[in-house]
Order: sequence, then C-alpha cells, then structure tokens
Amino acid sequence: MAATIEDVARLAGVSIATVSRALRGLPDVASATRDRVVAAAAELDYIASPFAARLASGRAATVGVVVPFVNRWFFAEVIDTVETALRKAGFDLLLYNLGDEAGRERFFDVMPMRKRVDAVLVVSLVLSDEEFEALALLGSPVGLLGLERPGFLSSRIDDVRGAQQAVEHLLALGHRRIGLIGGDTDDPMRFTPPLHRRDGYRDALRDAGIDPDPASEVLGYFTIDGGGDATRALLELPDPPTAIFAESDEMAYGALRTIRRANLRVPEDVAIIGFDDQYNAELLDLSTVHQPVAEQAIDISTRLLRAIIDGDVEPATVVLPTELVVRGSTEAACSVY
Repeated sequence: MAATIEDVARLAGVSIATVSRALRGLPDVASATRDRVVAAAAELDYIASPFAARLASGRAATVGVVVPFVNRWFFAEVIDTVETALRKAGFDLLLYNLGDEAGRERFFDVMPMRKRVDAVLVVSLVLSDEEFEALALLGSPVGLLGLERPGFLSSRIDDVRGAQQAVEHLLALGHRRIGLIGGDTDDPMRFTPPLHRRDGYRDALRDAGIDPDPASEVLGYFTIDGGGDATRALLELPDPPTAIFAESDEMAYGALRTIRRANLRVPEDVAIIGFDDQYNAELLDLSTVHQPVAEQAIDISTRLLRAIIDGDVEPATVVLPTELVVRGSTEAACSVY
C-alpha cells in the first residue's frame, strides 16, 4: 500500500501541515525539520499528490479550451499545440467541444468550467456580447484565438487581408471571373473565417473594379466533398469562372478533383487557390495562403500562462502575418509535375 502524508508525519514526528509545507519548499519550516521530513518521505517512497499541491497553491493548473469543432484540421492543430505548451508548463488542458448550437447554448448558460480552470482559451468563435460577459464573469484570464475584443488577450491572423492576397494573385494573372467556395456565414456556430475571408474576396474584386456576383459564391462547408460539389455548381454557370478562391485547402482539394474529372486542366482552364497551407497542399501542388497556426497557438498559450502566474499581463492583440504561396494550381510555370 502506498504511503500517505499521515505516514510521513508520524515517522518525522511533525504535523501533516508541516509535512505539506516542507515538501512544497515553503520558507516557514526550520532546516532540521525539513531534512527530517524529506528523509521520512524518501524512506517511505512517499509521492505527493499533484492535485493536493494544486489545491494548496489555489490553482487548478488547468486551462479550458473552447472550440466549435474538433474534427477539422485547424482546430486539431490548435489543440495539439496548446496541449504541448501547457504540458511543458505543468498545466493540463480541459477541452470543451461545443459541437452544435444546442451545445453552445448549454455551455454559456451553465459555464461548466467554473472553478475548474485557471484560464480559458476560446478558439475562432464569433461571440455575442452576452457570451463575452459570461466569460468575463468567470474572473479568470481569457484568451481569444482567431478573433479579438478590447480587454481580452488575443492572437489572430488578418483573414480579410489573407483572402485579398489570394484574389489579388488571381487578378494579377488576368482572371476576371473568379468564383468563391466558402463556408456558411449563417452557421449558428458562427466561427470567424467564413465571414472574414468572404469580405476579403469581395474587397479585392471591388478594388479591381469588379462587382461581386452572388451566383459565383457557393458554399463548400469547409469539407473536401463540399468543395467538389461547389465547384460542380460553378462550372455549370453560363459563364463559369476561370479561377476559384477556396476559403480552405480542404475545399480546394475537392475543387481540384472535380475540375480534373471534368477533363479540364489546372491551371490552364481553371486556376485554384486555397487558404491555410496544410501539409497536403504542397503534395497536391496547390497555391494557397499560409497561416501560422502553431505560432498563434503558442503566442496565446504563453501569454495566458503568464497571466495566470504573474497576474499582470496587459490585454493585447497580436496579429501574425499570412503569406501567399504560389504553386502549380495557379501558375503552370510553378508546377512541380
């Protein structure tokens, strides 16, 4: 049977409280007493419970991470990076996957993380004023990834500018009929990229003197199959686009598949550009907009931990740059095949 703190206290001839203070390294324990407690603990192979240490410090040593989905590339990358950063600092990650509108409403009504976490990280959710207020009432540091709000720590990219970069690239190649494959801006989960990337697409067209055509904007729902279906609809238009901007690489993958199955050439007949620069983008020779997912996650995790430990971090927004990556799906001269 494993030794308990009571066993250590009896062997060392001190109180349980003294054992706790001695093993935590607190200064109000005499050196001789500390040595006796440490020797007793070693003799009994006593291992202090990390949960007891957390309670004694007044911290849960846990950060709650709130995501709208877990089965999409971006969120999986964020969760993995944040968990690694927290683990290195001795903290755990408590994940809340909202999943659907009902799950979202239940979460913000109940706030199940209350008193269970030292900080909260919300990933790529468009929040209402009431939801922001519910987070603020937790009384813990709150970090935002993919969005910003005055008074909160946040880390994000400029999705609008990233989309503009993609469409400006297509315009510079001479394309005037440019289709959009996007996410559902009316999705009740209200995550940020569909809103901002559509705005960037439209802004780039208007800056070039082109009025956006609603018929050229088709929903792909951030999936490969959705991107394929959306491309099929675009190709059936009376004047189909000569280029397509997909708001995610997954949707661009579906577009590539559909275009090639239609016996059309990429990029000679239809150019394709995505967004994210996932690990398969280079393999498929896809032009895209690189976003630094891991860098965003590390930045916000580091500042949240500092806020927990130091308690004096100034709320601020860090905007990390995107980068246009040109490959063979928009410029045949860049093709690796």
